[in-house]
Amino acid sequence: MKANELRQSSREELHKQLMELLREQFNLRMQRGTGQLSKPSRMKAVRREIARIKTVMAEQAASNRS
Repeated sequence: MKANELRQSSREELHKQLMELLREQFNLRMQRGTGQLSKPSRMKAVRREIARIKTVMAEQAASNRS
């Protein structure tokens, strides 16, 4: 999901997406540890999506403080 699309989401939706991605990231790490990871590129994609969501959440928090 692109940052512009994320900026239109509510804080609750962003938090829900973040929790899902963190769960997925954990599962991918477990798969990598056991040698069952089929798509290593998904780890990078999930990490970037998490960063994107955290950035948008920080922007929203900063705009609420102003």
